[in-house]
Amino acid sequence: MIRFMISGLLLLLFALHIAGSPRLEIIERIENYLYDVRIRLTMPGTVDDRIVIIDIDEASQAELGQWPWPRDTLAAIVDRLFDDYNIRVLGLDALFAEAEETSAERLLDTLANSEIGADPAVAAVLARQRETLDSNFRFAESFIARNVVTGFVFKDSVNADEPVATGTLPAALISADAIAGLSVPFVTASGYAGNLPALQQNAIGGGFFDSPIIDADGVFRRAPLLQRFQGELYPSLALAVARVALDMPDTGLAFAAAKDGLMSGVELEALTLGERRIPVNEQVAVYIPFRGPQESFPYISAKDVLSGAAPRDLLQGRIALLGASAAGLLDLRSTPVGQRYIGVEAHANLIAGLLDGAIRQQPAWSDGLEFVLLLLIALLTALLLPRLTPLAALALVFVLLGTTMAGNLWMWSAVELVVPIASLLSFILIASMLQITYGFFVEQRNKRHLSQIFGQYIPPALVEEIDASGAQISLEGENREMSVLFSDVRNFTTISEGLDATELTRLMNEFLTPFTGVIQNYRGTIDKYMGDAVMAFWGAPLADPEHARHALLAALDMLRVVRELDAPFSARGWPNIRVGVGIASGPMNVGNMGSEFRIAYTVMGDTVNLGSRLEGLTKQYGVDIIVNDLTARQVADFAFRELDLVRVKGKSEPVAIYEPIGPLSGLSAQEQERLADYATALAAYRNRQWDDAASIFTTLRQHSGDLIYLYNVYLDRIANFRQSPPPASWDGVFAHLNK
Repeated sequence: MIRFMISGLLLLLFALHIAGSPRLEIIERIENYLYDVRIRLTMPGTVDDRIVIIDIDEASQAELGQWPWPRDTLAAIVDRLFDDYNIRVLGLDALFAEAEETSAERLLDTLANSEIGADPAVAAVLARQRETLDSNFRFAESFIARNVVTGFVFKDSVNADEPVATGTLPAALISADAIAGLSVPFVTASGYAGNLPALQQNAIGGGFFDSPIIDADGVFRRAPLLQRFQGELYPSLALAVARVALDMPDTGLAFAAAKDGLMSGVELEALTLGERRIPVNEQVAVYIPFRGPQESFPYISAKDVLSGAAPRDLLQGRIALLGASAAGLLDLRSTPVGQRYIGVEAHANLIAGLLDGAIRQQPAWSDGLEFVLLLLIALLTALLLPRLTPLAALALVFVLLGTTMAGNLWMWSAVELVVPIASLLSFILIASMLQITYGFFVEQRNKRHLSQIFGQYIPPALVEEIDASGAQISLEGENREMSVLFSDVRNFTTISEGLDATELTRLMNEFLTPFTGVIQNYRGTIDKYMGDAVMAFWGAPLADPEHARHALLAALDMLRVVRELDAPFSARGWPNIRVGVGIASGPMNVGNMGSEFRIAYTVMGDTVNLGSRLEGLTKQYGVDIIVNDLTARQVADFAFRELDLVRVKGKSEPVAIYEPIGPLSGLSAQEQERLADYATALAAYRNRQWDDAASIFTTLRQHSGDLIYLYNVYLDRIANFRQSPPPASWDGVFAHLNK
């Protein structure tokens, strides 16, 4: 059992990690590291010449000046790329949000605002000259009828002192109406920095080049293909360029089998480009398929393009990306294949992956597979390691590690799936270490009894019994059939309002002390005190076949103790106390539960909740004790009055509730007769025989003092049903909606 507990507790910890509450940072860091290792082991390492990077490098800056270059220079580069080199697509990994103004333009503006400019003829000439000198217009004109894709930046947050938006966005890829029925957690932007309107209007499209998804270790592994802004979806620069290269196929989102209601990120499977399916996660993000270290794509210096020195065969029909490798421009990122990786090449890798459909996917069911494998490994370590010699146990550990790594690498390479592996390897190592350590050290020690721990929960007599029997007691959670008792002081608010704090404390101490004594006398475990309420249970930590009987006898004795307190309380000027008690028997979970800050040996489950509800119902029926049907059945030598068939808050199935009367052997003939009459009246009530039921209840009420409240409950219901008969489906169940 200890072996299973070791593996089980460790499994629980890792299961919580898989579920995300809490995530173990060390496991995530190992997972990221192993992902990077797999990337480096399996990347092609070849150069993909379909995509060429037009490099804003140190040499270009030395010849053409520091970036940003004049717009005329940029226009000339665009013209060269399309007219002389016949490229297919140009993607701009740069932002042109502000207009450029040359010294000649400023001189013309000065002349236009002078006395000379007042002459209409001169003003017209100046305007024509300014248009010819407008470098922004010249740059925008170079985009016309060409496959130029601009880049822009989305902002995940906007400071109070900065504008939400600058420049112009391209047209959205997917409209707000098209995603109105989705609950996908898209990466959502708060603002943007776009290009000059003239540039964006003349471009064929645009895409964002910011990186909103960075892992905790600062490494750029994934990129969203879409971001949402003001309800609409915009593509990344890589997606926008790939769409143009593929002749602008229709783009959409593919989900799992259709179902009613909103489609969520869990059902999201792929982004579609015409007939192509790009596997994505719930944020429409993909793992970037790095094909190698830096320079896995051809680089051509921008100055060589402008001068015409670039090789034509390397550019003709290719996709070109204008980006910067110069260190001063700070377009460097940490990636699995390099700590200072040029940002534009990350876009190139993603474009290549989109064109080839070579995108690895972490499927939605990977968490389930991870848990199943963890469970299998936990069983193997718990079952096999104790039976093996140290050398064989070590061999088993290596076999498990090797099999796990080989299977994961096969799924990575052959099926292109990203399945977590760090938790599996960590579990194998930790579980094996704990199991082997336990075998060598812990099992050699004398096992300690837990009686000292249980001494704070249970009567001293039970502690002594545990010690004497040598029974193995566990603090871990388990499911047992037990009985739970709830008691509560009636009208406690009124009592507390009539006493000051000191007197109220003394009263509660005087009351709870004999109450606790009664519970412990009947082998009960005090769970907790809740102000004026007491919760106790029977059947743990030691199993108690008579748990229902002991709970019932304790409840009856508690009522006796309360009555015995009347005289001393009255002598002190304190009010008399009355309590209601609820008892429920059935399956419940018992064990040490809580948090790292506070933990308690307690019970939980539907049966526990039912016990609390039954205590609350004592006031509804005017009785002192209410038990459930299982308690009544297990104390067969007691007489019980069935109070009702109810549906309590939190339970959908009806529950029969009973009031204990006393031992069957002690009932007088008159009491037996009245119980029989009551049962007849209850049967007539449930059969809708209102007159017969009302007649018997009325007769019983005339001969009973304590139960008048109960009989009035049924007489009131009958009166209501006569006015408003219950539906044909009525089964005699009464629903109590309050706690």
